[in-house]
Amino acid sequence: MTSSVVSVSVISALALTLAAAQPGVPTRDTLNIHAVDVEGGKATLVVSPSGESLLIDTGHIGDGARRDAGRIIAAASDAGVSRIDHLVTTHWHRDHIGAMALLAQQMPILEFVDHGANLQRDEPVDAFLRHAYPNLYDMSTHTVARAGDTIPVAGLDVRIVTSAGEAINSALTGGGTPNPHCPEVNPHTVDSTENSQSIGIHIAFGRFRLLDLGDLTSGKEFELMCPANRIGPVDLFMVSHHGQASSNSKELVHAIEPRVAIMNNGTRKGGPPEVMHVIHTAPGLEDLWQLHFSLLSGQEYTVPGLFIANETDQPQLAMPIDPMPAPPKGSGPPPPAHEGTAHWIKVSARRDGSFSVTNGRNGFSKTYKARRP
Repeated sequence: MTSSVVSVSVISALALTLAAAQPGVPTRDTLNIHAVDVEGGKATLVVSPSGESLLIDTGHIGDGARRDAGRIIAAASDAGVSRIDHLVTTHWHRDHIGAMALLAQQMPILEFVDHGANLQRDEPVDAFLRHAYPNLYDMSTHTVARAGDTIPVAGLDVRIVTSAGEAINSALTGGGTPNPHCPEVNPHTVDSTENSQSIGIHIAFGRFRLLDLGDLTSGKEFELMCPANRIGPVDLFMVSHHGQASSNSKELVHAIEPRVAIMNNGTRKGGPPEVMHVIHTAPGLEDLWQLHFSLLSGQEYTVPGLFIANETDQPQLAMPIDPMPAPPKGSGPPPPAHEGTAHWIKVSARRDGSFSVTNGRNGFSKTYKARRP
């Protein structure tokens, strides 16, 4: 299945269709997850077997907001839901909050969840938080999440493991053992940006486990994972921070032993060799899936095209052997365009811990058996 750039009129039509269908949403046997392509931003839709929905972030601000709202609504249509029961904003960066207002115009959002005040001044974001955001949650529920809180979703155990710079104190079921990948002291640079405030979510569905830490950076990963691994093994890891090197430390990625990782990268955002090496050498990893190919990986660290959901509007004839150096933020030529048809990666998980991952671009699907008890 694919999602596309969607006009306001089409968004409205989709929303009306979904609203009409809402009462008939059937109970499923699977937990369904859509990793939506928002061009190196973040939007992940989680739908429980009961039909309850949780959306994590809403893509880009500015020119990309209309595009990303359309792509999120198309994913909701594919998932069979007409409203968002819980919207979690991991942190206040432009590539995580952008389509929120447009989305709220087209779909009811029953609960808005965030970590609290913005720590990193940015006038467009601050203006949104002063004016638009309070109006969005005025007729809904607004929750400031703290580490250790839960989000009530029928059939799931949804735990907040990090928020506002704090991590859970007690280990989750399956965690709590010493982490052999931890150095003796925290070697990572102190991060004072919004990334360090990211809400991190752990979802348990029967024996299936998912971890999504937003853009949490390595220093905070250390606080969560060292000296004891408070998370335990997971089946699916939503790669942190678009696959950038300031996150995705070995003490996190190797300790959680993910069977599958999904990276919400862009063509020039995420996927450099040092991150790809950590992910590919994680104990028990079977596959890495990517929302985009990465020019930063080169042939040495890229994955087969079967596992990559999106290319550019004018695909390259060949992948360079050497990785491209990451350009300094805000400089260099623009990344290759991708404003046409967008494709998601969809996960369907079962209570026994088995799950399937499907590439919306080519229909390629792979099933992963449950871990041995």
